[in-house]
Amino acid sequence: MGSRRDFLESLMLLTPGVMLPWNIKDRMGNPTQDSDRWGPLLPKRKLGSTGIEVSMLGVGGYHVGWTTEKDAQAVVEKAIQQGIRFFDSAYSYGDGQSERRYGKYLIPKYREDVFIMSKSTAPDYATARKELEESLRRYGVDQLDLWQIHSLRSPEDTDSRIQNGVLRLAEEALKEGKARYIGFTGHVSPYAHLRMIEQAGKSGLFSTLQMPINLVDAASEHSFVQLVIPKAVEAGLGLLAMKTLADGRFFGKKVMEEKTVWEAETPVIPTKFSVADAIHFSYSMPISTLITGAENVAFLDEKVTLAKSYLTLEDKDRSQIIESLIPDANEGKIEYYKTA
Repeated sequence: MGSRRDFLESLMLLTPGVMLPWNIKDRMGNPTQDSDRWGPLLPKRKLGSTGIEVSMLGVGGYHVGWTTEKDAQAVVEKAIQQGIRFFDSAYSYGDGQSERRYGKYLIPKYREDVFIMSKSTAPDYATARKELEESLRRYGVDQLDLWQIHSLRSPEDTDSRIQNGVLRLAEEALKEGKARYIGFTGHVSPYAHLRMIEQAGKSGLFSTLQMPINLVDAASEHSFVQLVIPKAVEAGLGLLAMKTLADGRFFGKKVMEEKTVWEAETPVIPTKFSVADAIHFSYSMPISTLITGAENVAFLDEKVTLAKSYLTLEDKDRSQIIESLIPDANEGKIEYYKTA
């Protein structure tokens, strides 16, 4: 445990380098929160080496795609009100509903002030081209801020997509101005991420990567936190954190559309640590933004509160979080998303 703790604390030391000042002072020396024309902003973090600044909390598009129309609109409006300016989605979310809802409720009013992204699981050039063009149409924009090669499952999957021209499409998307930045994602294998960094990381094509960053993963033998973060930081990539509560597995139950999808025998929270501990651990890593699934405004409000509360933690409190790491993460009961 000692060596793991020392390693994680070394990663924590990198985090101040991506954080930006919050509660700045005005010309009279009075504290004032950074804001734009829609109101006060959440704290921002640097997006890798892009020079872009993004809100430390982002809205996950998967939930926007499957929740009700009313709740989807409310989440978008509440997110803007709460100072969130980062919005995630993917071609496949809700059979396109996620992107269409952003195109309806986010883009017409807020496009100039938000960072929007989408992703594609396309296995080849032609499919990737088709899905990128359709994502643009659904959003109703000519350009995405970020387009990511989505859900890499293994080193072999990574090699296959490269061989089948997906990276070529990504390069063309940049040249054609259809994407400002390119990234990649995955929640199954950290080795798929390592292969992509190895194969294409030095080309300058990639600006971001998205992956699970949570307390349980950090204790795993096959850990994104331990294996990928150092390489990503070295490559100057912006880290987008997902599955920070193991897709809800920490709670022992997941409910979608008022139906219980699964129920675990031994939920992690509150027997091991709190929701705040879990979220604060992810924020203690050198991530650019934490993407949260919120199918209603209540869930969104909770994550906004936790984002702000992280800033008030003392260094000793941040370090103590890692003492709660779970030793049996490899059993798969919590990290099921790595085999899904």
